[in-house]
Amino acid sequence: MTGGRQRFLWFAAVAVFALVAGMAFNAWRLGNRQAGQDAADAVMAARLADPEGRLQALDQWRGKVLVVNFWATWCAPCREETPFFVRLQDQYRERGLQFVGIAIDQREAVQAFVREFGVNYPVLLGGVEGVEIARKAGNRAGALPYTLIIDRGGKLVAAQLGAVKEAKLQAMLASLL
Repeated sequence: MTGGRQRFLWFAAVAVFALVAGMAFNAWRLGNRQAGQDAADAVMAARLADPEGRLQALDQWRGKVLVVNFWATWCAPCREETPFFVRLQDQYRERGLQFVGIAIDQREAVQAFVREFGVNYPVLLGGVEGVEIARKAGNRAGALPYTLIIDRGGKLVAAQLGAVKEAKLQAMLASLL
């Protein structure tokens, strides 16, 4: 084989590899985007009771930057996050930020927690349905806390299993508000 032909075949092989790799990456990216959209849709379609028993649709907050936090009163990391969630809700409410807590807990415990921490954002009672919503939204482990950030257009921007750090959350929200 001549040097020119060998070089051509080598470049052709690299080009074919690059094309296949690019197509695979694009399919993976589109699949992840669809999974993210499915997660956001599952959350926005939910209707859960608040502690007073009134049914609340999560899509009532469409058009806002939505931080949805799945939590429980007995969860130590959840208790650590709540004070800065309250601060950020106060700080960014006027710019279109809306926190929503979905408690995987009993109503009485949730009501006491809301009073103790001065929670200034909607809290909904998730129960078994809340666990299923979290699972559909990507929480395969079923662990708490689990936090989602959904942008004004209803797109899932981030998901965090475990405690969220305040500085990280503020940085992510700054680009969305």
